[in-house]
Amino acid sequence: MRSQLQALIAAERRRQRGGLALAALCAAAVTASSVLLLGLSGWFITGAALAGLAGPAAASAFNYMLPAVGIRLLAIVRTGGRYAERVAGHDAALGALARLRPALFRAILAAPPRTALAMTVGDASMRMVQDVDAVEARFVRRSAPSAAVASVLAGMTLLVPAGAAPVCATLGLVAVTILAAWIFSVLGREQGRVVQRANARLKQEYATLAAAAAELRAYGLGDWAAGRIAERSAALLAAQARVTAWSGWFALLQGSAPGVGAMAVLALSTHASLPMAALAALGAAMTLDGLAGFIRGFEVRGSLAESEARLEAVLTVPALPVPAVSVLRHPPQIMLAEPAAMLAPGMIVGLTGPSGSGKTSLLERLVGLRSLGGGRIELGGVDIGDLPPALLRQCFAYAPQDAALLAGTVRDNLLLACPRGEDDAMLWLALQDAALGERVRALPAGLDSWVGENGARLSGGERRRLGLARAYLRPAPWLLLDEPTAGLDAATEALVVSRLRARLARLGQGALIVSHRPAPLTICERVLHLGTGQSDDARRNRDRFGT
Repeated sequence: MRSQLQALIAAERRRQRGGLALAALCAAAVTASSVLLLGLSGWFITGAALAGLAGPAAASAFNYMLPAVGIRLLAIVRTGGRYAERVAGHDAALGALARLRPALFRAILAAPPRTALAMTVGDASMRMVQDVDAVEARFVRRSAPSAAVASVLAGMTLLVPAGAAPVCATLGLVAVTILAAWIFSVLGREQGRVVQRANARLKQEYATLAAAAAELRAYGLGDWAAGRIAERSAALLAAQARVTAWSGWFALLQGSAPGVGAMAVLALSTHASLPMAALAALGAAMTLDGLAGFIRGFEVRGSLAESEARLEAVLTVPALPVPAVSVLRHPPQIMLAEPAAMLAPGMIVGLTGPSGSGKTSLLERLVGLRSLGGGRIELGGVDIGDLPPALLRQCFAYAPQDAALLAGTVRDNLLLACPRGEDDAMLWLALQDAALGERVRALPAGLDSWVGENGARLSGGERRRLGLARAYLRPAPWLLLDEPTAGLDAATEALVVSRLRARLARLGQGALIVSHRPAPLTICERVLHLGTGQSDDARRNRDRFGT
């Protein structure tokens, strides 16, 4: 059964078949012209030398023009063909990658929670960059078999006039060379896989430690972190050294095969004239040299197999059945088993409870970011376990407690919630409702102001409110807020809560608000206490904390 990655590669081969066919044709022309060029050059030089030694009469009778024209023509064909092969082959490879990388990124985003939570930023970037680059090289080398076949056919045209023995010897060496390359690839395949794994571990370690750079400096752990990177680097270096040793065997094979072939054919062509023997010997050498691209494919089989296995692990995502009942025709109700509650569309519900009671986990399960566990949850009468994450996420706008921000502008971060784009008035309204409008207007470039890596140029409270504004822009019947006012001073918190209440009333949007602070709970119609299954009427909260 064809894997998901194989299916994608096959589809791209069909889509790029024109470019790949042109690259294969050009590669065949390059190797064939190279073989014929060297063989004809050897015959021409030897023949011209012998004619010159035979005297003026023989030298004047020797046809210099026709071989010279043939040599120049073959040189032009080889140069032009190599350029065209590179252009066509890389154009096809880059065209394929333009679709493979987005497909891989979509697969990472759509991965089941267990897979997604286990994947680090370094691991994801390794798959997106290095592993896909290995697949790119596979596309570029699609022309290598055609080049090898053309090399053998062109060589045979030069060897046949020298007799059957040179032909058989050359074909035998071709078979031995390919067999030896295959054996080397089998023996060294695991080392290629080890290099890819070691490289992945190094990038994962670096990404993890780089993300904690401030903490490492604060606790004086810079040397410890550098030691961790050094350990990973040493492991990668050792793996690369072992792969290089195997690459040396491939280099020895590719370097010695043409020489052995030339000497063998020269020894078997003693019955032929000296120019013909030179033509056959050089033809045999170039025939074996033309296998270099094909043999290179054997050399990288280990690293390619590891890269494809890593990509396949991401691309293979089990499809979830889509129920016949759509939960999107009307704002769906939410049914919770623990704590038992039915949340009607448009309700504003608070979630409280001690740390670790599952408040954040409940929001993450609703939006499909965590594996299902705990009590049963229904959305519009359908168990959310039977709904694909994409369908769940159309029902919820989510502002997590630690919202990640792009290293871009304010506008870039807001448009994550509405990829098709919103006019500036909608963006400013969301910022205003999040009590951040005045702050952004004061920035030098307004919406186009750079916020830095993960919002480094903003304060903690401003980052939180920018994440809140982004959630406001998401068109969904339910709004999920996790500690929306944590870290805010009392005045700013009161402003955020007041504007949140007004926005929900204006849009008729429902909300689930996780908070340990009392102020956000004052706007809730109902408060659920996780861990106890109890709920309070919101009026008691309003009476207690004020409105």
